[in-house]
Amino acid sequence: MSTNVVELRVPHGRETIEQLLDEVTITCPEDIHDAAVALARIAQERGMQIAVCDDISSKEPMVDADGTILNADIFRWLDDGARWWEDHRLALHSPLPRACRYESEPFWVNEHRFNTGWRNCYLEEIDLTDFEKRALCKAAIVVPVHLPFGQISASSFISMDRAKEDLSEEFAAYGQLFAQVVRRFVAGYVQAMRTKRRIPSDCVLSKREVECLRWAAIGKTDKEISMILSRSHATIRYHIHRAGEKLDSVNRAQTIFKAGQLGYLGASD
Repeated sequence: MSTNVVELRVPHGRETIEQLLDEVTITCPEDIHDAAVALARIAQERGMQIAVCDDISSKEPMVDADGTILNADIFRWLDDGARWWEDHRLALHSPLPRACRYESEPFWVNEHRFNTGWRNCYLEEIDLTDFEKRALCKAAIVVPVHLPFGQISASSFISMDRAKEDLSEEFAAYGQLFAQVVRRFVAGYVQAMRTKRRIPSDCVLSKREVECLRWAAIGKTDKEISMILSRSHATIRYHIHRAGEKLDSVNRAQTIFKAGQLGYLGASD
């Protein structure tokens, strides 16, 4: 995400980027409704309709402080077959949220290909057969948001002209703007609505603990790790056990999972 937001062009120009970001900022649940209304307006003024999902692994719809479903009552996905969040298979079968697992920057996509700022071989391997049926649109601008603790958000912008298959001009004009406002909106929403703390705050793992966990994450046993690191079996067990205590884990698998959520393990080949 670009940090130099003042250089982004706002085609409908009476509002600055800072003003638009302020309108979609959420600091508490009571802010959600007005921020969602502002986000919908930003999309509509540019000929688009937005759909937002804060967590592609969750079945829970996004709601405001009163329980109003944002995608229905504010973003206006009301037609038959348009209430996509009610079809829990979409997160697994739609190419839109699936692509957000492999890309962190905005892109646009139609039945022919993913259009990104650089080559992404993972996206090239995603099947786009029956795209319109599986994605519920002919083309979409998609904004992935990768959040703390491994949570992934996927938001899409669909043209008001439902027959439109080429969004290259819209993506060039508005792609970065859409990315800025969606990321601000989603990050605020998640922070405001997160009620459970599953990972201890300010948890710091040692270099040796991380080293042991990275090997464990790719399937090495304690004995194998001890040989790789030239440390005793007992020492390896201690480091992994100590990491589990810091992460408040109940077993080895959860220790690895939580360490991964905090970014200690990185990507593995």
